[in-house]
Amino acid sequence: MNKKLRVAVLMGGNSSEYEISIISGREVMVNLPKKFVGIPIVIPKQGNQWLDKLLKAKPDICFIAMHGPFGEDGKIQGMLDTLGIKYTGSQVAASAIGMDKILFRKIMKAENLPIPEYTVVDKKEKKIDLSQLGNPPYFVKPYDQGSSVGASIVKRSGNLKKALKLAFKFSDKALIDEYVKGMEVTCGVLGNEDAKALPVIEIVPKKGEFFDYESKYTESGSDEIVPARISKRLTKAVQELSIKVHKTIGAKGFSRVDFILRENKYPVILEINTIPGLTPVSLFPKAAKAYGLSYSELLDRIIRYSIYE
Repeated sequence: MNKKLRVAVLMGGNSSEYEISIISGREVMVNLPKKFVGIPIVIPKQGNQWLDKLLKAKPDICFIAMHGPFGEDGKIQGMLDTLGIKYTGSQVAASAIGMDKILFRKIMKAENLPIPEYTVVDKKEKKIDLSQLGNPPYFVKPYDQGSSVGASIVKRSGNLKKALKLAFKFSDKALIDEYVKGMEVTCGVLGNEDAKALPVIEIVPKKGEFFDYESKYTESGSDEIVPARISKRLTKAVQELSIKVHKTIGAKGFSRVDFILRENKYPVILEINTIPGLTPVSLFPKAAKAYGLSYSELLDRIIRYSIYE
């Protein structure tokens, strides 16, 4: 009889997305295929006692179910590399690029991929140049957070200071984007070099004006329509762009790329999530289900991409 692989499920961490990471981790534990032995490892916001538990567990692989800084930005990945422990998802460089929205945008621009017009503001800056953005509305967000933490829409110039103050609670730099009007869609990607795109999901926020934290993680926060109500041509364009983004930054295993369709016609890349949400209401499992994969089958694929490919 083959020995069952030991999978340490890492959740929590020192992040504003601690609670969401715990929910994702628990969901992974519940749905882990029976051929694996699941070992839950809760990483607190402070302290490193969890590390002893991890080392004693002697896992064959870690399933990283952590979102935001420390989990999704390459830090935990670098630590596991140092310890010689395999893990799911992207490695250090791709994780860091995915979390750093400024670096990500620069790479997208270098590859001639469509992104919004934007400007970067440092917390210490007194004067802000908005000449390339024109008049409001703007979209303001921290440069290194996920789940729309610290993000807001600015409709009048007088509200920009307040929006930046919110963003600066989480980061020392913020992005001010042009406000792109159009449908919000997202597309999951599964795989490595042979990456395949999942069905495109259309997002219709109900709690807020955009797909914010509350819209993402409350049951009735948004309508998520899969497949998206767009043409086959546009669906294909979004899927091809998603795979290109995934490969361009060197993402592994799985990712999710978020878009706004300018005028509901032209895909504009917002960001990549190298560890998409895995909660019961998250988009990635919904897309996988539409693709024909149960949650357990999805986890099996993610683990397999990390061990054998």
